[in-house]
Amino acid sequence: MNKRQDALDYHAKGRPGKIAVVPTKPLTNQRDLSLAYSPGVAEPCLEIKQDPDLAYTYTAKGNLIAVVTNGTAVLGLGNIGAVAGKPVMEGKANLFKQFADLDVFDLEVGSELPDDVIKFCQLLEPTVGGINLEDIKAPDCFYIEETLRKTLKIPVFHDDQHGTAIISGAALLNAAEIVGKRLETLKVVFSGAGAAAISTAEHYVRLGVKREHIIMCDRAGVIYAGRADDMDPYKARFKSDTKARTIADALVGADVFVGLSVAGAVTADMVAKMAPKPIIFALANPVPEILPDAVKSVRDDAIIATGRSDYPNQVNNVLGFPFIFRGALDVRATEINEEMKMAATRALALLAKEDVPESVANLYGLQEVQFGAEYLIPFPFDPRVLLWVAPAVAWAAVASGAANEFVDLDEYRERLESRLGRARGVMRGLINRAISNPKRVVFPEGEEPKIIRAARICVEDGIADPILLGQRETIEAKAKAMNVLLDGIAIEDPASSPKRDEYAQHMWARRQRKGMSMDEARRRLFNSNYFGSCMVGRGDADALVSGVNLHYPETIRPALEVIGAHPRAGLVSGMYMLVFEKHVIFCADTTVNIDPTAEQLAQIAYAAARITRTMGMEPRIAMLSFSNFGSVRHPEAEKMARAVQLLRQRDPSLVVDGEMQADTAFDPEIIERDYPFSTLKEAANVLIFPNLSAGNIAYKLLNHLGGATAIGPILVGMSRPVHVLERGADVQDIVNMAAVAVVDAQERSNPAEPASRAASGPAPTIFSRL
Repeated sequence: MNKRQDALDYHAKGRPGKIAVVPTKPLTNQRDLSLAYSPGVAEPCLEIKQDPDLAYTYTAKGNLIAVVTNGTAVLGLGNIGAVAGKPVMEGKANLFKQFADLDVFDLEVGSELPDDVIKFCQLLEPTVGGINLEDIKAPDCFYIEETLRKTLKIPVFHDDQHGTAIISGAALLNAAEIVGKRLETLKVVFSGAGAAAISTAEHYVRLGVKREHIIMCDRAGVIYAGRADDMDPYKARFKSDTKARTIADALVGADVFVGLSVAGAVTADMVAKMAPKPIIFALANPVPEILPDAVKSVRDDAIIATGRSDYPNQVNNVLGFPFIFRGALDVRATEINEEMKMAATRALALLAKEDVPESVANLYGLQEVQFGAEYLIPFPFDPRVLLWVAPAVAWAAVASGAANEFVDLDEYRERLESRLGRARGVMRGLINRAISNPKRVVFPEGEEPKIIRAARICVEDGIADPILLGQRETIEAKAKAMNVLLDGIAIEDPASSPKRDEYAQHMWARRQRKGMSMDEARRRLFNSNYFGSCMVGRGDADALVSGVNLHYPETIRPALEVIGAHPRAGLVSGMYMLVFEKHVIFCADTTVNIDPTAEQLAQIAYAAARITRTMGMEPRIAMLSFSNFGSVRHPEAEKMARAVQLLRQRDPSLVVDGEMQADTAFDPEIIERDYPFSTLKEAANVLIFPNLSAGNIAYKLLNHLGGATAIGPILVGMSRPVHVLERGADVQDIVNMAAVAVVDAQERSNPAEPASRAASGPAPTIFSRL
């Protein structure tokens, strides 16, 4: 696929750009209007006039960051100008919101003059709680930040300088501990002498590295004492009294290499001449100064970090800036000082030594994560980072006198926990797990353009090994028209496949006592869904994903006939994962069983709980009804209560209760006030419905009116992974479902304790006539 076009489409699709302003107060009637604007708005204005600090009470200032650039040093693109840098600033705004719930105005200044940027930021002080400077060239960035820190009473932070310093500093602390070297003895070589390199070197000095042990190199070579060419006052801080003139000279006997320059700046021969147990931080993006494989080819004793997510120890600035600003704004700090930066570094270093929860390891497709050479710093999607870094920064602000407010750390952590739910990393976590061990996914609708695009993404991102079913000529023609590469994508034509006889025999063997002849089996294989189901059934594919152009029964019927339910499960059910801004819920059964019995509801809930755990969350199950714990005597309510008893007998460790109404399931205060005996003390995240009507209606209302992202239907109880797309699903929906299918296949290749059959006879389903 044309990645350039993908990126353009991503930014242009729907509402252009990546951010929007969202109201936080209702405005639905005349009273709301009179409070939000004239005349009511005059009251907070007058209060703020008397006491400007009340702006933090009556406005969004205390949660608002300005991301400011003039576009003179944008990523690896150089000086592309202010407006061309706007997509990057919107991306930064997105990260602030997603990781720390901070609101952002991205502001692009149309001037390359440092004093203009300074004046602009000074005029912003009444508006925002902090300023994040971004993508401003060196040495201008140093002058701008230094001036603003002296003249403003709000936090100012240039992430390009300090972000890498803070994150790599944590990695350095832990790497030095692992190799058994003291910081004051380390000899450090930098490749690059820009804003990030100079700030990182200064941060390392504050950590304990001796300035005289640092050699910094730029495009002209080593910055040595007496060098006159291509110098400025900031580089001059790291003039070395050395005979080395090239980076190759400097690396001989060095303990640490820090790359903040360009791909290929360092060779394996250079690394081979470093000191024993070298620490290699090759941080250029997207291609590091030297790839980890090249390092390992000459040094099996090296500890390696990069800026990339496909290698261990990713030094990613998103581990820093959202949480640093979160902590700074929550105590109304007047600056981000060295004590606060140091606190962030040490918090990250300490967090890496803590036991990593299984839920975090699952987000990255790992069975176990332990502190060591391949885990120096936390993962970006580890939700604990917020709870460690922000409080550390806030407390450092208080201790250093930079804060205007005091925080109780325990209470503050609770506030942070409630500010961000666990939803943000769910889909990314699934994709990471899929990438860890890709599986073969067959797409019966292989001639559909959206399927072709999704297959390309699966290959490029390493999510799956896709197999497209259809006529090769048709698929190739459509791919060419869309400029989509088919490298790495298998194509199989059901009409001419050499597997037809084998698959016909397989299908006939399963269906011969249900009225199917061999001729009928051969004819049905012209239907790609039957052919794909046979591929999965015979082990020629690991999972099937279909349904973008089909109604649900047309998609699932072939799979039920050819693959069928798992014998230990006894029935198939469908569930949806609904991802809200701050929480995730699972709904079942939403697609298959019309009126399940209590026994079957227990099986559906058990299967849903296992899927929830697969997604890295602990299930809290509510059996829903119109009754609360016997408040209404009715067979349907009693069925749900009976299902609770059966599920508890089967797995006493599960948190499950009911029957209960939906508001009771979501409101712990109702439980505490009216039903203190309930085992469900927190809001439920797994909802089991009494029948298909309730489940199907509820998930669609939540999806369309509640603003949830729906992932599903996830078929539960099949003998092999089969997952159905919603009709009309878009490309990203297809990629997401492919990731779900891969994770499902991974789980089956390493199965947990099998489910015992809980169904008591067949339930009526939308496929009952099968």
